[in-house]
Amino acid sequence: MYRVFEALDELVTIVEEARGVPMTSSCVVPRGDVLELLDDVRDALPAEVDDAQDVLDKRDELIDKARAESDAMVNGARTEAESAVTEANDEAQRMLEDARARAEQIMADAHAEAERMVAAGQAEYQNLVERSRAESERMIEAGRAGYERAIEDGRHEQSRLVSQTEVVQAAHAESARIVDEAHAEADRQRADCDAYVDGKLAEFSELLSTTLRTVDSGRNHLRTPPGVASRTPLYDFQP
Repeated sequence: MYRVFEALDELVTIVEEARGVPMTSSCVVPRGDVLELLDDVRDALPAEVDDAQDVLDKRDELIDKARAESDAMVNGARTEAESAVTEANDEAQRMLEDARARAEQIMADAHAEAERMVAAGQAEYQNLVERSRAESERMIEAGRAGYERAIEDGRHEQSRLVSQTEVVQAAHAESARIVDEAHAEADRQRADCDAYVDGKLAEFSELLSTTLRTVDSGRNHLRTPPGVASRTPLYDFQP
């Protein structure tokens, strides 16, 4: 191919340097040199054309091979992508099932804990009520016994002083004072008992309210999707 271009360049040079024919655009060129260059071009062209055809054939073969390899790679990539998507979907489904199972377990544990705490609170409440009732009955009984002793002492004192006319009035006054003190002591003990029972019931009410708020907060947390602000508690127990 180099010889073809070289011969063509020489022909161009010959034509450009040829002597022109007066009054025309023609020129006079050396016939022998031109024919020799044309022979060189004619001799060189078949080999060059064959080489070019070989290159073209080789190019088509390479293009077909590259296209086949490209199609195979695309099909392989598509298959791998579909497999990866399927595996990702399976993994996501498995993770979703695990999360749902954990959530259900947490809910079950929370319900069980809430029921246990409520049962414990009820037992504590019953225990407090029983103890308060027993304490109240004991204090009332003690007040009643004190009252009866005071009445009995007053009667004895009244009987002892009944023969002493000069102190009868004082005996009546002392008896009345003792009776009033007995009544006051019984009332005070009853009030103390009521205050004690009320305080214990208030403590139990506070414990139960705290437990219910904790359970309600756990339920709201489980019902709220990730990234969403927690809603207002369903219940708001106040002691």
